[in-house]
Amino acid sequence: MTNDLERTMRMNYLYDFYQSLLTDKQQKYIELYYLEDFQFSEIAEEMNVTRQAVYDNLKRSRDMLEQYEDTLGMYKNFNKRLELYAELKNKLGDNISEDAKKIIERLEKLD
Repeated sequence: MTNDLERTMRMNYLYDFYQSLLTDKQQKYIELYYLEDFQFSEIAEEMNVTRQAVYDNLKRSRDMLEQYEDTLGMYKNFNKRLELYAELKNKLGDNISEDAKKIIERLEKLD
């Protein structure tokens, strides 16, 4: 169950980062499956295709998102920035000035 949830969360993030690189059709399949939680049969009905076509299109779309991530690394860098923000906050602890706190918050909002 956790792996499914982690996989879904990963796909949602990858989609957020790279959706503009997908075709409209690929975007629709990803949105229906990952964002709207449609089953293959529901997507097949919605898109007027077979369940096998849904599977094939989703696999191809997931593979494309993973390929973009391997090449561009936006999700990996996003996670690294989150870790660094948390580490910085931890190191500064309660001794952080209001100005520094506001700067960190502004940096976090950029993501």
